[in-house]
Amino acid sequence: MSLAEATPAAHEAPRRVTVLGATGSVGCSTADLIGRNPERFAVEALVANRNVEKLAEQARRLGAAHAVVADADRYGDLKEALAGTTVSVAAGAEAVAEAASRSCDIVMAAVVGAAGLAPTLAAVRQGAVVALANKESLVCAGDLVVAEVSRCGATLLPVDSEHSAIFQVFETQHAADVERLILTASGGPFRAWSQDDMAAVTPEQAVAHPNWDMGAKISVDSATMMNKGLELIEASYLFPVDEPQIEILVHPQSVVHSLVAYRDGSVLAQLGAPDMRTPIAYALAWPRRMPVPAERLDLAAVARLDFEAPDAERFPAMRLAREALKAGAGAPVVLNAANEVAVARFLAGALRFLDIAGVVEDCLAALPGPRPANLDDVVALDGEARQNADELAEARRRAYV
Repeated sequence: MSLAEATPAAHEAPRRVTVLGATGSVGCSTADLIGRNPERFAVEALVANRNVEKLAEQARRLGAAHAVVADADRYGDLKEALAGTTVSVAAGAEAVAEAASRSCDIVMAAVVGAAGLAPTLAAVRQGAVVALANKESLVCAGDLVVAEVSRCGATLLPVDSEHSAIFQVFETQHAADVERLILTASGGPFRAWSQDDMAAVTPEQAVAHPNWDMGAKISVDSATMMNKGLELIEASYLFPVDEPQIEILVHPQSVVHSLVAYRDGSVLAQLGAPDMRTPIAYALAWPRRMPVPAERLDLAAVARLDFEAPDAERFPAMRLAREALKAGAGAPVVLNAANEVAVARFLAGALRFLDIAGVVEDCLAALPGPRPANLDDVVALDGEARQNADELAEARRRAYV
């Protein structure tokens, strides 16, 4: 299995942690927990894309040994921001991979999008415990990542709230007794909107998630429900079940984070307030638990828990993801690349909300894609799909300008 199966020997505190994507939503939540528990954790390295100011602040506050900015042009700014400290600094893609390869107890892989694949693999190859918050790594290269986990003796711990929930109630030793995995979805901000209303959605509306505090790209994925499609693909690699055994259920309150149904009729669920610090803390402290300053779940105050089937007609992204998973080969790479391009264009005001899924579907039809045999193949197919998706998106933009 790609997921942790056995309880390792407990680490003596402090655990050394590297955070990839330190200035993003998950990275900041991770830094918050580390900062609250200095006796438990020490920071080996912090990696960010280009937010030097936030990265330097985190490195100073957490006493990081090393700080890296992926944007090589910002090396001077980072060096200046950390002048007078003992923090070593570096910049560029090679420096990011080197940081991910540093010996430590756990790597939080929280770089958003396909850009997180290479550093996640670097962390896996040094045999680390990898807390995986970058779902695209498994979407784009699930076979490759799982094979490397096995070869290098690494451990994958899921950080997405849905996969963490499943992990907490999945009886790995009795996997044959599992009938279904049920991924819950909030439904996003447009769960009850008509198709006509969604046609005029703005980026500001799409990033305003009703329950979770997330970055812009992930928030848009939640609004289109593509995030649930990506999670479906990820779950197929994290857990020993087949695609038909993975279901999606809309649950607007975001209290039940996911469920596992067993063949005796039992259904086990993990519940909690919608706060990403809870699954992050579960991964950081695994196999134990640690205190989290999250709001405590008060079921009496919540009063009701609603569930409904997802609407595949208004939210076709889930269907596209399932079809890509069934098709296999390079289809998931194309799906993810096209979606990233379409979402970026939407956020820039250069594509309509409903055209996001349309661009993805057109790109999947145009580029079925061969099965990637290695990281270079993934990168090549990803680049080809991005170019194709950009052309398809531009054609749609011109059609309605």
